Amino acid sequence: MASSDTVLACESCGLSQRVDELAPGMSAECIRCGSTVATRPHGGADATLALTLAALVLYVPANIYPILTMNLYGNFSENTIWDGVVSLMDHNEYFVAAIVFLASIVIPLMKLLGLTFLVWSVKWGKGRRLRARTHIYQFIDAIGPWAMLDVFLLAILVALVKLGDFARVIPGPGLVAFTCVVVFTMLASQSFDPKTIWNKG
Repeated sequence: MASSDTVLACESCGLSQRVDELAPGMSAECIRCGSTVATRPHGGADATLALTLAALVLYVPANIYPILTMNLYGNFSENTIWDGVVSLMDHNEYFVAAIVFLASIVIPLMKLLGLTFLVWSVKWGKGRRLRARTHIYQFIDAIGPWAMLDVFLLAILVALVKLGDFARVIPGPGLVAFTCVVVFTMLASQSFDPKTIWNKG
């Protein structure tokens, strides 16, 4: 939380300026170029914890239930995320399989576990290893763009275009759960204020 005498430099134009204390959900803009100088997320640690727990609960059905159900000449086939990774590897698409595996299974789980640890450290932990906690947040923020729904939406679109003439592709419950995981994870990451790590200390 910025105090009334906090001086910050704009990352866009370099102008140093005083930033008053921000209320939750507010942001401060540069008086010269209009770029965002500081933000204070809305919701706090409780909102982050609630969103993170919701995403963790939905993470299980997102990986257990089928993403797609395909009807090809009367034959039904259901595919989970892991089935898609295995299928790509069977067709020697190891690079694409690795991207799907990381973006849809590993990275979302790492983000959720990291956010859970940070919220726990803020609410119940002690003021130790604050720099390490900040590095964890920076790591979560850096890998965030890789946990995207675009991979699956693109896969579904390709399947619908290529198979639309002779097969029926139906989105499964796993896709709904995975979509919720992505949305909740994004909201949880945005609602967490990294300054609370140091305020706790």
